[in-house]
Amino acid sequence: MAQDADLLPTPRNSFNLYRGNALRNFDHYVRTAFLWVVSALSLGLLSACAGHSGAYPPAPTSLTTTDYNYVVGAGDTLNIIVWRNPELSMSVPVRPDGKVSTPLVDELVAQGKTPVEIARAVEKALSQLVRDPVVTVIVSGFIGPYSEQIRVVGEAARPQSLPYTKNMTVLDVMIAVGGLTDFADGNAASITRASEGDKRYSVRLKDLIKKGDISANVQMKPGDVLIIPQGWF
Repeated sequence: MAQDADLLPTPRNSFNLYRGNALRNFDHYVRTAFLWVVSALSLGLLSACAGHSGAYPPAPTSLTTTDYNYVVGAGDTLNIIVWRNPELSMSVPVRPDGKVSTPLVDELVAQGKTPVEIARAVEKALSQLVRDPVVTVIVSGFIGPYSEQIRVVGEAARPQSLPYTKNMTVLDVMIAVGGLTDFADGNAASITRASEGDKRYSVRLKDLIKKGDISANVQMKPGDVLIIPQGWF
């Protein structure tokens, strides 16, 4: 009879039943909400791990070959040789303002000019004091103008600016900067091309470096900026 009494709908039994149902419903809602949060985070991570390689068109693997003439920039060193006038010949650095000074020639603008153009400018300046000067300019310690340097930012082992050289590829750039970090999302990297109005292209650095997929190697242009983002995992 005591057991049957416990089953009667007394206020205490009704409260216990209500509390049990409420707890079960609350637990169900918590579990459902937790699953929704986990699913949303998983989808977000998967989207991030998929990278941004599809956000931009792939960079062209080869470019139209054109003659490239090196342009002198601040920080370069110029060996100026005046034929038959060793006292006028010397090695001079290009100052941060882009100018050089030599004996008998002051404040000569060198930045933005080719070595041949600089040689002709020195000859013109010397012609007022030296009969028929013949000048040769040889560049050493290449840096180049800022507008033509290759800049590497983000998850490279050694982010830096590099002087552009003819026929340079993204593989040459990655060798110079020491490759990718452990946190890099190489296949989500991109190139911002200043010569094309800052147009952006995608590059597959992970496939190129980790898998040896040479089809992912692309040519660089003067002024390119290589951006390597960080991956989620």
